Amino acid sequence: MLERLFRLSENHTTARTEALAGATTFLTMAYIIFVQPAVLSGAMFGQATGMDFGAVTAATCVSAALASAIMGFYARYPIAQAPGMGENFFFVLSVIPAAAAAGFARPWAVALGAVFLSGVLFLVLSLVGVREAVMNAISRSMKHAIAAGIGLFIAFIGLQNAGLIVRNPGTLVALNPRFASPDLVVFLVGLLVAGALHARRVRGSILWGIGAATALAVTLKLGLPALAPQAAQTPLVAESRLMTQFALADRVVALPPSMAPTWFQMDLRGALSPAMWPFIVIFLFMVFFDTVGTLVGVAQQAGFIRDNQLPRARQAFVSDATATVVGACLGTSTVTSYIESAAGVEHGGRTGLTAVTVAVLFLAALAFAPVIAMIGSYPPVTAPALVLVGAMMLRNVQHIDWADPSEQLPAFLVLAGIPLSYSIGDGLALGFMAYPAVKLLSGRARDVNAISLSLGVVLLLYFLFVRMKV
Repeated sequence: MLERLFRLSENHTTARTEALAGATTFLTMAYIIFVQPAVLSGAMFGQATGMDFGAVTAATCVSAALASAIMGFYARYPIAQAPGMGENFFFVLSVIPAAAAAGFARPWAVALGAVFLSGVLFLVLSLVGVREAVMNAISRSMKHAIAAGIGLFIAFIGLQNAGLIVRNPGTLVALNPRFASPDLVVFLVGLLVAGALHARRVRGSILWGIGAATALAVTLKLGLPALAPQAAQTPLVAESRLMTQFALADRVVALPPSMAPTWFQMDLRGALSPAMWPFIVIFLFMVFFDTVGTLVGVAQQAGFIRDNQLPRARQAFVSDATATVVGACLGTSTVTSYIESAAGVEHGGRTGLTAVTVAVLFLAALAFAPVIAMIGSYPPVTAPALVLVGAMMLRNVQHIDWADPSEQLPAFLVLAGIPLSYSIGDGLALGFMAYPAVKLLSGRARDVNAISLSLGVVLLLYFLFVRMKV
């Protein structure tokens, strides 16, 4: 049956190779199981969003499983899917505050509605075949600036969550000199383990880093009070989040948490309000370019592209769009294709069976919800994942056309605007508004298409007439 479904012989692979490739991909992206609920619930930022941690955990695993299975069975590509890094921070730090400022009682539900609508739009675009027009709407430099800016932002948040970067009244931020703090020790060990293993191309390096940080945190939590009670009472230790926030799991395996608190809770009426339109559009662009970049990158590595065309591209886009719609219904932010799928391809994955294997492993992870909650409750443990993922995303700056001032300035505004405004949406808006203006004023009107011009005008009107009033 596997031969008939996935054409293993035709793709010169075996079920064993595909299963091992799927396990490899899963290990490289499993960090999202711990990071996603911590982000969406607000546990990572110390401020509750209203979304239940357990429900988001279940929604993360189930949406990743369903999305990867759809990609595996329908598009038959070895590409796994899960809630995307970048989109989740945009969801919490930009969309939820905007919905709250607009007066909605449940801003997180409005944000889910925006994700759902962006998925529906993506699905329509995929079905009617206007992908090329949307792909060409934003310049190559701007696409890479978006990815790099989000990466810089994610890394910055990771450094803050670790306690390495702290607030300073005079300079806004500063380096924390208290390197002996348990929080910093846990983070630095996790980061060094993950970074060293990543440099050695060890599969699951980020997951190993999280594991090392978790093991050290548990050891310190149990050992410090028992071995040195006086040390545990010092301000450096007693006031650390290890002692005040990190709660040990009472068991390893348990029944999966319920998705009821987030299940079909999206507020579509609120998401359709004019104040939320720009966020729907930005969600659409983010998932679209994430998908394009991942599909092209993984397909090129696997040798799927023929005559500069990707076979079954329509099925792949439909799979990705369907995943976002399903994810919003379950209660999580944008679900998209993961570039980490390249690790499975490198290990020999060539068919949808690789993605289906990932789906099975995500469902199996649900049984370990107590451990996930323990890890997600303590930001220094997950911070190494944010820093390393951010560093990898920042590599996109090399593809920005720095020699062209009309490309350079808008790209830089995105790159710097996202972390400095502490908002992905505001950073993107700066670049999107600047791009058509710089091009038109520099006599490069031919570089401005209708979509980029319209987006710039809509965002400008939003800031002038909507944002100023909230």
